[in-house]
Amino acid sequence: MLTLTDALRAWRPGSGAGNADPVVLLAAVWSEIVGASNAAKSAPSKIVGDVLVVTTAAGVWSQSLSLLQEPILAAIAARVPQPPVRALRFRVGVLPRARSAPAARAEVAAARRPSAVRPPSATAEATLARWRASVEAQRRAKRLAGWNLCDRCEALVAPGTACATCARTQAEARAAATARVLFEAPWLGFAGTARLIEALTLEEYAATRRALLARWWGELKAAARAKRISRSGRERSIAASYVVLESGLNPDRISPATVRNALGDEIYQLLYGTERS
Repeated sequence: MLTLTDALRAWRPGSGAGNADPVVLLAAVWSEIVGASNAAKSAPSKIVGDVLVVTTAAGVWSQSLSLLQEPILAAIAARVPQPPVRALRFRVGVLPRARSAPAARAEVAAARRPSAVRPPSATAEATLARWRASVEAQRRAKRLAGWNLCDRCEALVAPGTACATCARTQAEARAAATARVLFEAPWLGFAGTARLIEALTLEEYAATRRALLARWWGELKAAARAKRISRSGRERSIAASYVVLESGLNPDRISPATVRNALGDEIYQLLYGTERS
């Protein structure tokens, strides 16, 4: 099996990527820079000195993009730093036809490859050192462009966005913790549950509540169809939490009539009609 060291020693960078047209590269990532809606009505046309000329479909799009000039310039510097673009100029005109996506991506990838215009490293250690330096340079460029550092995993995320992986993990953890609280203390409501679970939103609480009620009801109906409950009596625990959560009442205000009304005669009779040893 080929080792990492041997693979790195055998690797040689491509050539010619440094000649890629910067306007073509900008066009390939234009939607990342200005957003999909703006990109559909505008396109980079040419670079004159340090000014990027942008063609727009109408004057309203020129005005809209001019208000975003500072973040657009920062995003351009992070993605296509050479030649440096320090100003934008807008003109209304005919937008160019979209380039082939695979070809555009290939040119962007070639231009972003830090070693594309450098001679090969003499050793694997030098190659790894160059790679680390390249990663750090890209991180610095993103930070200068306003990217934020995720507090948990330290990944860089674009301005106005959150780390999707960490956000999803945190949301799943909040949902699991909320489900436990709703089962063990369903009378707490949103306010009481939110005091126990950091950053819990009303929407998350409501979604977990709906999901639990539906799941519990499904289990109770399944027991009713089978005309028996499990040996552990889990259905009674589920029913108790279900009634409190569904009614919104404190346990000391729930009467047998409330329980029967919430569960229905069939389930009520199955759970409480006869005592089981």
